[in-house]
Amino acid sequence: MTETENNEVLGTEDPTSEEILDESSEALKEPLTLEVKVDSPSSCQRHLTVTVSREDVDRYLDEQYDELLPKAEVPGFRPGKAPRQLVVSRFKEHVSEQVKAKLLMDSMTQLSDEHQFSPISEPDIDLNAVVFPDDGPLTFEFDLEVRPEFELPEWRGLTLEKPVHEITDEDIDRQLSSLLHKFGKVVEQDGPAEMGDMVTLELETVLGERVVSRSDPIRVSLKPVLSLRDAKIDDFSGVVGGAAAGERRETEVTLSSTTSDSSLAGQTVRVIFHVQKIERVELPKLTASFLEEVGGFKSEAELRDLVANSIARQQDYRSNQSVRDQITRSLTDTATWDLPPSLLERQSRRELRRTVLELQSSGYSNEMIQAHANQLQQNILEHTARALKEHFILERIAEEEKIDVEEQDYDVEIQRIAEQEGIPPRRVRARLEKRGDLDALRNQILERKVIDKIVSHATVIDTPEEVMRRGGPSDDVTAIDYSLVRRRDASAIPEAKHGEEASKKLPS
Repeated sequence: MTETENNEVLGTEDPTSEEILDESSEALKEPLTLEVKVDSPSSCQRHLTVTVSREDVDRYLDEQYDELLPKAEVPGFRPGKAPRQLVVSRFKEHVSEQVKAKLLMDSMTQLSDEHQFSPISEPDIDLNAVVFPDDGPLTFEFDLEVRPEFELPEWRGLTLEKPVHEITDEDIDRQLSSLLHKFGKVVEQDGPAEMGDMVTLELETVLGERVVSRSDPIRVSLKPVLSLRDAKIDDFSGVVGGAAAGERRETEVTLSSTTSDSSLAGQTVRVIFHVQKIERVELPKLTASFLEEVGGFKSEAELRDLVANSIARQQDYRSNQSVRDQITRSLTDTATWDLPPSLLERQSRRELRRTVLELQSSGYSNEMIQAHANQLQQNILEHTARALKEHFILERIAEEEKIDVEEQDYDVEIQRIAEQEGIPPRRVRARLEKRGDLDALRNQILERKVIDKIVSHATVIDTPEEVMRRGGPSDDVTAIDYSLVRRRDASAIPEAKHGEEASKKLPS
């Protein structure tokens, strides 16, 4: 009888390893006799070798056959009437697989109850690689990534500097101009490119005499800095400014260590800009009809209040991020434990998604978010290592202080993102669920709560923002989701371009 026929007779299917790890087993009548050997290749890695006694294996086999006998179909016998020995002989392979699955599932449950590993990922176990023994114990091995064991640093009584910034009319004018840009009339220019113009160009990357890549036409705003996924051009406006359509300009840039072609990491390449078109945006006049159309504003003052509120949220983010950086440096000074490269690589994309969520809820524009994502991408492994160490410590503090995330916390955060994008909160939640980002959102909320707890026990000194390094995205940067060494791969960075989902209205 084939495996499929066995399944049809018994009305069951072989469980997958994922089901074994994810499903909760029923309460055990009798604990398993387990022999567990734990090796620690590094601070965050555990290799477990688990041996299940033969007595337990036989007990599970007997229970499975007891369940099978009343319904087993064997040719020549009515259902449930075949001798046990014949049923064992006929269904041995299938029953062995079922028992193996149950033993692994129950062993994992018991291990979780008896050992405090604090796992940070699913166990790496291959069900098919586990051999079910004809006699003797069942042995299986698996790898587990865990939170490292460490002595919690003293987090009470820190002295922190909090940057403060007074919002000026100039700040509001600059952000309002940026906000109104998408409503302006675009006019093609014959003359040279000026700061703030929209420039359509092709980027050509050259190493020696070899052309590494050439982009399709890209439309960018002319600003001081151009941010790409694998490089940053600090004098973009100086290089392209003054160029007319049909001209070419070039500069040199060093590729980041995380560029997609590792052989080019750290190398200096020439970037040639082929200017194709220059456009200037004529901003709309703030008439009563325009204000009503884009957001139901009753006056220009009401619109400026909205802009000031957005700036305040961005300032709060920069200020809080500066405070958080000081806390992180203080708490992770003694965190010398190694983090496996495989863990850093897997967590790097998750860390980018978390950062994007933070910036979305803090009122930043799509372009500013993309610029920050590009910056993180260029040094993502180092950033992820720092963020993971910070997370492990903050998580420990949350456990000791019994800090948790409530459903209303999600609602508040989702509402902030919805207001920034101008779409209903339910659409934001559906998108987060679809992308699997609710866990990242939970970590973001939990960490913020713990940071607030630390700040409440700290001495905080207000300091002018100009004295300290400004954190967070900058409006002096124009960003594109493009790599100099290969064509655009939209999956490389979490999507920050949420504006296409919003109606062409200003957030209210």
